[in-house]
Amino acid sequence: MRVNTQNISSIINTVESKWKSMVPAQPFNYSFMNADFDKIYIAEQQTGKLFITFAVFAIFIGCLGLFGLVTYAAEQRTKEIGVRKVLGASVGGIVTMLSKDFAKLVLIAAVIAFPVAWWAMHEWLQSFAYRTTISWWIFIVAGAAAILIALITVSFQATKAAVANPVKSLRTE
Repeated sequence: MRVNTQNISSIINTVESKWKSMVPAQPFNYSFMNADFDKIYIAEQQTGKLFITFAVFAIFIGCLGLFGLVTYAAEQRTKEIGVRKVLGASVGGIVTMLSKDFAKLVLIAAVIAFPVAWWAMHEWLQSFAYRTTISWWIFIVAGAAAILIALITVSFQATKAAVANPVKSLRTE
């Protein structure tokens, strides 16, 4: 039954007295729908918090790996970067050169991950009584965020390699 929530205790007492007058052998039990929904979806909320925690850890570990890869790539291309700087390449051009390869890798990963993520979310949402559709723009935002995080991670080390003195990198041979 739907009630006005301003004077809930008197409504409960009235309903209880009516119940006891109509069915005295049955005990009067009641619950509020919002509390019932909270009990039903508490597991989903806990799973969501757990997934968010693991997602943050995964992003952090991924950024560490990406940072290691760009450090290794910059170290391997030290002489190339030095020659490009001597020939007049700008810092932005060198950062773009190093970042382009990693952006391609992130885009390839997104192309692989988006259909899998859509399927997993679609299957999970089928277990609910009220279903919603998964919008395409969510994947665009997620892809843009992944590329942004990757470019921020890569640009730090790429900028460090690009501003290094080219004489030191060319002298090591």
